[in-house]
Amino acid sequence: MTQPTLIRRGHGSGSALPEPLRTALTLAAAGVPVLPLRAGKTPFGNCRTCAGNACGGRPNMKSAGPCQCPGVCHAWAAATTDPHVLTSPAWTAAWRRAVTAAYHPGAAGLTVVDLDDTAAVAWARKTLPATRVVETTRGEHWIYRGAMTSHNAVRPGVDIKSTMSYARWLGPGAGTMTDLPNVVRVLAVKEPPTVRPAPRSVSLPAGSDGGQCPHRTPVFLERGIAMAEQRITAARSAVHATVYRTFLAVLSRHGRCGCLTDTHITRLFAAAQAKGETARHCTDAWTNARTTLGL
Repeated sequence: MTQPTLIRRGHGSGSALPEPLRTALTLAAAGVPVLPLRAGKTPFGNCRTCAGNACGGRPNMKSAGPCQCPGVCHAWAAATTDPHVLTSPAWTAAWRRAVTAAYHPGAAGLTVVDLDDTAAVAWARKTLPATRVVETTRGEHWIYRGAMTSHNAVRPGVDIKSTMSYARWLGPGAGTMTDLPNVVRVLAVKEPPTVRPAPRSVSLPAGSDGGQCPHRTPVFLERGIAMAEQRITAARSAVHATVYRTFLAVLSRHGRCGCLTDTHITRLFAAAQAKGETARHCTDAWTNARTTLGL
């Protein structure tokens, strides 16, 4: 399959269409799945029916059952190249409130190395092979042919946006797009730092005299797991660190109580993987957290 070519203009027919939609239709015609971004440069939130993924999610979110919602739901998973969807009433209403268009790099067979500041740009120019470059507000997007798993904060000021992620459309950029190099892939699979066991003074909840966990109640435990999931889901950067700190907090509270079940751990891992973490990284973070607490 040939890779889509990012087009040189964001204009199309129909002057009555909102500018972000005209840009989106031109990108979609080039095979680049697009979605609208609202004020704050974030995707539109799910509708009430889809809140909390109650609908089952989109097929490309690897959830059970396709979502039939006609609206702009599920963030990056809503990205499409279908002009009929993009110009449907629900989507047109969103485009009229949108501030810009975004695209799903991974679905287009692309990877964006998002360089957030001048230091990150300087590092890229010394380390990465030349490719298509798009200027951003504070840094640059380096775009390569080839998809991979998205990862945030792979190094200071550097995020990788590809599958299960979105990137703002900021113009075609300059330079010739080249193949995704191994040096970028290696950034995402780098081994986590070795964690030294914590000193014996680490505070852990003590069990009751009868050996019964002092907080083994459905309400208390459910609230704690739900808060942990929310903390991971809300992470906008440093996802690796957020996942580790969240696992550490959960284990420090429940690690020696017998509260945690495989179901709870699966929920935490699922929240992390929805943010782009791999199963291996989840396992490593969990193991490191246990080691830190001496469990």
